[in-house]
Amino acid sequence: MLAWLKEFKEFALRGNMVDLAVGIIIGAAFSKAVNSLVTDIVMPPIGLLLGGVDFSALSIKLNWPGSPGNPVEIRYGAFINTLIDLLILSGAIFLVIKMMNSLHKKQEVLPNTKECPECLMSIPLKAKKCGHCCSPITSENKI
Repeated sequence: MLAWLKEFKEFALRGNMVDLAVGIIIGAAFSKAVNSLVTDIVMPPIGLLLGGVDFSALSIKLNWPGSPGNPVEIRYGAFINTLIDLLILSGAIFLVIKMMNSLHKKQEVLPNTKECPECLMSIPLKAKKCGHCCSPITSENKI
């Protein structure tokens, strides 16, 4: 039993697992913030521009004649809000990833080898003689 707990502890406290947990928690909080942005800030002005429409209240009620119970409601307004959430969230994630990629600029890798003009084998840049064909590398035949 103790071996199992020790193995579980090693698994749970691995660096990738903790990073994943932090990412999920931050993602959930970010999703709530974007949802509030769409529902409370973006959609009311759009609804006002479209004649005072409250998107969250838009729905279609389906009721079959002669069927007992409450009608089925298709809330397409909530779906529109969710699509706008998705667009804003996708755009924000794109911008964050683009910003992170720009911080990790690729460093230009300078070559540390050159080709021998005689045998075309790879040799160090500072070589004065080819290690493969033994031909001297002079300033006339340097690349």
